[in-house]
Amino acid sequence: MQIQMTDFYARLGTIALIMALGFFLGKRKIIDTRGNKMLVNLLLSVFMPASLFSAFPAEYNQETSSLFVSGLIAGFIVMFALIVLSRIIFNKYFYRGELRYESQFALIFNNATFLGYPIISSTFGEQGIIPYCGFIIAFNIALFSYGVFLFERKVSKKLFLGIVTNPNIIAVILGMLVFLFDIKLPSFFTSAVSFTGGATTALSLLSIGFMLSHAEIKKLVRKWRLVVTALIQLILGPLLCYFLLAALDFSREVIVVCTLIQALPTATSLGLFAAKYKGGNTVESSELVTISTLLSIGTMPLMVWLLLLR
Repeated sequence: MQIQMTDFYARLGTIALIMALGFFLGKRKIIDTRGNKMLVNLLLSVFMPASLFSAFPAEYNQETSSLFVSGLIAGFIVMFALIVLSRIIFNKYFYRGELRYESQFALIFNNATFLGYPIISSTFGEQGIIPYCGFIIAFNIALFSYGVFLFERKVSKKLFLGIVTNPNIIAVILGMLVFLFDIKLPSFFTSAVSFTGGATTALSLLSIGFMLSHAEIKKLVRKWRLVVTALIQLILGPLLCYFLLAALDFSREVIVVCTLIQALPTATSLGLFAAKYKGGNTVESSELVTISTLLSIGTMPLMVWLLLLR
């Protein structure tokens, strides 16, 4: 599997342009706080589930199934390891004050959905998309369970009910069943889902850009804590993933795809979750996403060179 860094930079440039548009719309008050909240709810309940459902390949075979299951298992292992690592690094004794939970979220969850899918698909094609689909199930189960917990900060019946009824988890489970059982759905249905899911990336980045329009961009470089958090996520994430999966003797395809995903910047979902749940810091969460995205321009090729180009 060959890495094409030009694809990464092209995707990063696209992300920057769309976020800039959201920033402009926020400054001009074309999007306001109420409109952004409605957009966030639509993203998390409609557009993102459609994107996840349509990510699964249309054709099934034994080799594909094996790669898919390997990606799924690797995903659960990596997610668990990152959760443990995040609690060790960003704990209440060594990381006092605000953004402790946001920092844990940033280390665990990166842009696997909004940026990962286009990069993996354009770089590796179906060979990379198969383990990616397995990984993304584990990722989203963790995102909409433990990720929500980090903002609500309590375990409750409502949280578990939310996991079971979450549209995103339902979408990945249904997509997995359709894929594994090789179910042929009507073309008009798959086209409608695909078109709906295709709007996810653009709308999510517009929302993040709007949130940033309320931030003091000039002061970003002074927020060393956000910079340190972003660097921890961008460096420790791929290192942990690579050496852990290599030690467990996963295939080269799975190791490359999962490590590349972990080298991506912090998930735009951090800003979306901060806007949706009461416990979140919307402005600094969005700033952390921006800092991580900018730093990834340098850390991404470094991680690829150290871990994958050999």
